[in-house]
Amino acid sequence: MSIAGLLVAGCSSFLGGSKTPTTIYAPATRAQAPAEWPAVRWSLALGRSYGGRGTDGLRIAVRPTPNELQVYKGAQWSRPPSEMLEEGILQTLEDSGRIATVARQGSGIGADYRLLLDVRRFESDYAGNSVPSATIEVTAKLMHVKTQQLAGSRTFLQVQTAATTAVPDVVVAFEQALANANREIAGWTLATGEQHARQR
Repeated sequence: MSIAGLLVAGCSSFLGGSKTPTTIYAPATRAQAPAEWPAVRWSLALGRSYGGRGTDGLRIAVRPTPNELQVYKGAQWSRPPSEMLEEGILQTLEDSGRIATVARQGSGIGADYRLLLDVRRFESDYAGNSVPSATIEVTAKLMHVKTQQLAGSRTFLQVQTAATTAVPDVVVAFEQALANANREIAGWTLATGEQHARQR
């Protein structure tokens, strides 16, 4: 694991009041590509990813009970979850060597397909257990740019149980969940786009 934690002094806690140090966590986002992924000739653009209110902020969300959403005191992400997912998928696809051209939307590179991500959940969830699980839920849609046809859509869910309730252990669980989510979404994108391209 390669989690980076940076201690920043003088940041206010989410509860307000006295100033307390805040640790900023930057989990690794890329994943290794399996050998069975197809090699494709079409190009891909990653559209801007979205997350709901309370899902895509810098604070690390925790759900102690089903109807209660809080944040960990003195801890936050280095980037919003949607950006971490987008960056991880982009790096995973680039490193895989299975696609010639992949870039962010707006980079000026023409693309055959566009991947859109909607982050539904990115939280530490106790779910009735004594230790929480890093829970990531993302809906991915792959669009054919020229025809605006939906090539495929799927919701991905990753749940990784933390070793303890301590924030550093929760972040380790998030790093594992992120790697798995990035690998699943990247592989699904290649397979779905290739199937659609061959049917056209």
